[in-house]
Amino acid sequence: MSETETASEPDKVELPPATLARTPLVVDTIDGLSTTIAELSRGTGPFGVDAERSSGFRYSARAYLIQVSRRGGGTHLIDPIAFDGLDELGELLATDEWILHAATQDLACLAEVGLVPTKLFDTELGSRLAGLPRVGLGTVVAELLGLHLAKEHSAADWSTRPIPPDWLVYAALDVELLPDLRDALAAVLEVAGKTHIAEQEFANLLQWKPAEPRTDPWRRLSGLQSLTTPRHLAVARELWIARDQFAESIDMGPGRTIPDRAIVAAASRLPNSRGALAAIKEFNGRYSRRELVRWWEAIERGLSTEDLPPMRVRGNGLSTPRNWKDRHPEAYARFVCVRETMSAIAEKTSIPIENLALPEMIRRICYEPPAVFEPAAVAAWLRDAGAREWQIELVHAELNDCFVRVRENPAEFLAAPVETDD
Repeated sequence: MSETETASEPDKVELPPATLARTPLVVDTIDGLSTTIAELSRGTGPFGVDAERSSGFRYSARAYLIQVSRRGGGTHLIDPIAFDGLDELGELLATDEWILHAATQDLACLAEVGLVPTKLFDTELGSRLAGLPRVGLGTVVAELLGLHLAKEHSAADWSTRPIPPDWLVYAALDVELLPDLRDALAAVLEVAGKTHIAEQEFANLLQWKPAEPRTDPWRRLSGLQSLTTPRHLAVARELWIARDQFAESIDMGPGRTIPDRAIVAAASRLPNSRGALAAIKEFNGRYSRRELVRWWEAIERGLSTEDLPPMRVRGNGLSTPRNWKDRHPEAYARFVCVRETMSAIAEKTSIPIENLALPEMIRRICYEPPAVFEPAAVAAWLRDAGAREWQIELVHAELNDCFVRVRENPAEFLAAPVETDD
């Protein structure tokens, strides 16, 4: 689990003795896993669950450590690499609620080893809905539990074996505090009258799926905008593909083989030989010389291909609303009104605007609104687009009011500048 923000350092509070009684050993044997399952079975209530990956160090997004904690069942650190699967553990965890922080960061890698929740409570999402100003785990623990949670190992290489003891302390505390944090946050949500909102959002997370892979992912190369011709782009593309395939074959983060700046430098200069490639000072990295033949072959493919990529590609989604003013003025006016209205609702409810409705959903309804401007029609449009009932209840009538106001007097909104999240 990684922090989603940089938090100011809260006052350090000594953790209660029960929390620091012992650091669990890493479970990496069948017997150890059986003992873990038996101990967790004797506990009660929801399971705190977390996973540590090795982002940036490894190509894969698999879990390299899984932490589970339950009241009366102890805290357990499990090495998923040591097992073919964790289906038996998954059967136990499916019997009660999971508590995760920023669940979408971990759901995919947990599912890979057979761990899939049937009910969950996301303390990061719950903190957003509760209106807490900062939602990183350490900050929320400090605010609601009065404890300092160190985060110095959040970006560590968790594929390291053996895992250092101080990393294990960090991992254990990350999950051991989740049951208490869940109860404290549930109380905040209850006082704010947002329990039903949180329940709908948590239920929706059970259907969460990772985003589809991007088209032309090589276009995300840092510095790509400096390349000026399709031939330069073709070389960059072939180098990116070669790097990606090589990184996958050795399970290493692509940037740890050759960096983006090396690819862009080579693509911009179009070297005519391996020697010329090796002479490029930016072409460095752990494998720049060791795999020079591989990179040169990629450059040759880029230099000879007739499949030249366009300099720009159209996205699959709508263009940014700031570009609608001339060609789609009524859509622009609707967006200006809706954005102002959504901001007011977000302030009134202390719910971030992006949680009231996805930005793409708002753009789409402003660009392609219902055929009839009536609250029921707007509600039906939002429901078909995947909005939850609490979201529809909060915004549908106000959105319809915007559409009516724009239809009657678009000039009121056309003069206003538009702010977007792109």
